[in-house]
Amino acid sequence: MRFFKIIAIFIVLLVGAYAASMYYFVDESKDFKIEKEVDYPLEKVFSQFNNLQNFTRWNNFFTSSQSIDIDYYTPYEGQGSSISYVDPKNDTDGEMFIRYEKVNKGLRYQLFEDKNENPTVVEVKFKAISAEKTNITWVVHTPKLSVLRRVENFWTEDRFAENIDKSMANLKNVLGNKVEKDNQMAAIKYDSLMVEKEEEKLLLGINVSTSNKKDALYKNIVMNYNKIYNYTTMDLGKKDDEFGFPILVTDADNYKDKEVSYFLGIPLSKKFGVTDNNFSFRTQNPTQNYVMYYKGSYEGRVKAIQQLIQKAKNDEMRFGDIRQTFIERPMDDQDVNMKLSLSVFK
Repeated sequence: MRFFKIIAIFIVLLVGAYAASMYYFVDESKDFKIEKEVDYPLEKVFSQFNNLQNFTRWNNFFTSSQSIDIDYYTPYEGQGSSISYVDPKNDTDGEMFIRYEKVNKGLRYQLFEDKNENPTVVEVKFKAISAEKTNITWVVHTPKLSVLRRVENFWTEDRFAENIDKSMANLKNVLGNKVEKDNQMAAIKYDSLMVEKEEEKLLLGINVSTSNKKDALYKNIVMNYNKIYNYTTMDLGKKDDEFGFPILVTDADNYKDKEVSYFLGIPLSKKFGVTDNNFSFRTQNPTQNYVMYYKGSYEGRVKAIQQLIQKAKNDEMRFGDIRQTFIERPMDDQDVNMKLSLSVFK
């Protein structure tokens, strides 16, 4: 009995010493600042922060869990917008608000976690370094913690910094795809032949062989595009901003064949395990291309392909695959809007 009393007294003294050290030596809340730069224009960066539907697509706090459920409330962007979230698998929930906005200058968020009445306050400031580069500064004010919980302040900054690092990688992927799509749309000059260099791409898609009769090929492309799109968005949980335009890779002159083989894929930023054997990754190597943009019936693309091949022959260039990039998603009974790229080399 005496032994248990000694243990109890020791525990009380230990807890008391811990509480005293926390009270006198550890602040009840913590403030810190983190700075990052991204190679994208200020306006495009800011719109990813003040629109909470955009924000939750790349911020690691929300994307790191597959079980999180988010509700959005009007207005969906700017001061006064808010969300609530529940993550049953990780047993967390909370609310987030944009309390202040100065367009292209700054935002103030409040985050209430797990029914804590004291919010985490995050001020984010934006500054254009150049036309294509933006500085982002986070100033974080953590909520006041009880004496027994103040030890959490030792790792709060590291945890927040890690979340920002992962979020910035996600944001660069999102903006990269958005900017690439915007640039491609702005560069369109239909029926004009151009020369372009294309960087390496990673495609997730399907290998297909199908009939080339009448409309059979295009119907097959539409069907397989829908399969890839649904798998990417529903099974993998990717948003439209996280991948590029669909690309069909095939032999340049197989439009004359009775049967056509092709690979149809969606560009993604990194490779990961694929559980469905119908889908696979393909790396598209950097190439120099002869390029034409085309809009019209899918069958009508053949004339543009022939022009690209003839150009290669006139220039005494060898050619490889033709890549058909669908600027607008392929749909039944609709014209296509596409970029045709013939890879060429000496």
